[in-house]
Amino acid sequence: SCLCFNILCKNIGEVNMNLDWTILNRIQGAMNSGFMDMIMPKITLLGSAGIIWIIIGVALLISKKHRRIGFLVLIGLLLELIIGNGILKNLVARPRPCWLNQDFKLLVAVPKDYSFPSGHTFASVIATTILCLYKKEWGWFFIPLAVLISFSRLYLYVHFPSDVLAGAVLGVIIGCITYYVGNKIIDNIINKKKQEVK
Repeated sequence: SCLCFNILCKNIGEVNMNLDWTILNRIQGAMNSGFMDMIMPKITLLGSAGIIWIIIGVALLISKKHRRIGFLVLIGLLLELIIGNGILKNLVARPRPCWLNQDFKLLVAVPKDYSFPSGHTFASVIATTILCLYKKEWGWFFIPLAVLISFSRLYLYVHFPSDVLAGAVLGVIIGCITYYVGNKIIDNIINKKKQEVK
């Protein structure tokens, strides 16, 4: 039974890799252009080290009205750093497509860390989930930004589609947990302080 399970897992893995390569190469075939070559590295730069989301989080933290949500965005990004970059990337140790196909001409520097999950996507979706749970209408701006950053990783050939998909799914989960659990903890601390004052 263990042998059958191992064979099944191997076959699923091979099908997944074939699908990843197919999608990746079709993106290049269908969308490659001078304009995309110019704009995609700039879009991906926004998500590097979660910089755009850190800036948004800090800006909200400075604002008295939105301070709590800014704090939660920064906590979510910290969780991504620990879970994504610190644990999962090194645990899965998946090579990047640009490492495996070195004939592809990259428009960005070759990333040195592993591929799974996409950190750009993970951070973008965590921040976007938290921000949209706070104010639904903010989604009109933040969701397209997160999608563009995530897609740029595929166009630039530095991630497989399943890396991006995993980053998105994990981002929604961690974003929801951060928002709901974080708010509950903050409310409990505030209520406790109010009781102490009384």
